[in-house]
Amino acid sequence: MSTQNPTAVRVYLARVRSALADLPESEVEEILEDVRPHLAEMEAELGENPKVDALIERLGSPESYAAELRASGGYPPRPADAGDQTAVLKAKTGIGGSRFAFWGLVFSVGGFALFGFAAAVLVRVEPLLGLLFVTPVLAISVAYVVRKGVAPIVELPEVVKFREMAGSFRKDGNSKGLNYFRTLKPAWWVLCAAVLVVFGLLLVLRDTEAVLLLPLMLLAAVAVVWAGPRLKADRRLLWLAVPISAFVIGSMLGGAGAAVDLLARGSYGNGSYTGGYPPNSNDNYGNPQLRYGSQEVENVYAFDSEGKPLTEIYLYDEDGRPLSTTRYACEKSTGERRKIGDDNRYPRPQIERGVQDDDGHRDGYNGYRSYCQEKADVPFSAAIPKGAPAPTSQAAPSSSTSVAPPSNSAQPTR
Repeated sequence: MSTQNPTAVRVYLARVRSALADLPESEVEEILEDVRPHLAEMEAELGENPKVDALIERLGSPESYAAELRASGGYPPRPADAGDQTAVLKAKTGIGGSRFAFWGLVFSVGGFALFGFAAAVLVRVEPLLGLLFVTPVLAISVAYVVRKGVAPIVELPEVVKFREMAGSFRKDGNSKGLNYFRTLKPAWWVLCAAVLVVFGLLLVLRDTEAVLLLPLMLLAAVAVVWAGPRLKADRRLLWLAVPISAFVIGSMLGGAGAAVDLLARGSYGNGSYTGGYPPNSNDNYGNPQLRYGSQEVENVYAFDSEGKPLTEIYLYDEDGRPLSTTRYACEKSTGERRKIGDDNRYPRPQIERGVQDDDGHRDGYNGYRSYCQEKADVPFSAAIPKGAPAPTSQAAPSSSTSVAPPSNSAQPTR
């Protein structure tokens, strides 16, 4: 390597060394040894004999890069020297765009985590539509850092303050723990990719329409595995890796919460499904308060002493509280069952769903369309016990009144 024609990395590192000149020489050498492989790798990516300007475009100025190294290592800021470089930088780039890029990243991280959490809790695609409001903000921020780099953002007062706080945190005896977590970074990027792929497959199993989302999940998995190891060499990749990491963390927390809730409700009982989330993925299940044993009650039928079904009855408990359950109706346009509210009026129409062709046949699937039908008839006949007492005008039966036990004589209608 000729010293008369130094490489871009050597020139860049020479300026970094100058910006770190106030630190002990041994520590400066340690810092440069740590970043030199990443810079060499980036130089190789930029092609043969790249210019220093190409490195500055990717990493920011050597001075700002040195400032980042100070903050990450917990070193004090560089003493003020001749000239106000920050003022010159702000004049060249404009602080408004850099501030939008920074807070756009913060906003995107919160949005990706929130909507990932909601989608994992419900195991549905709909919450992910909220990302349509977050992604444009992130895209504008990415466009700024690709064009201007991260140097203007590093000089923002709020970013400088954050870096100072991070440096003091490392000085307070937490550097060993942080160093340990840094060693886990490669495993974290692989874990992110695995979570994205598994989450995408779960959404497809839950809702076939999510198959359109699966390629995006796979693309994000590849992107995070590629960008994660390169973050130290190119800080612009933070705008890619950090939102994806936030989405993964949110979905992991949401999935854990859904699993705990499912276990608390009792996922399965005696071989049959009894949990709070019934297996039909197209139903919007709501009020689970009315139960008979471990089974959720969705409908109630009442009969008079002659065995005739009663309609328009309202149920209350001993304190006058309505015994409400979720009411559903058919969505004619889609053939789906939808929630329309909660009330205590019974019985409800039975919702029959399936698939059929244009002739009404319902015994196949290929070429068939979904249908939904509300049936008001009672699906069984009831034989009232002969020993049942006749209605009286008393407010409550006396303790000596005997009531014949109900017989298990309800017969399905043939």
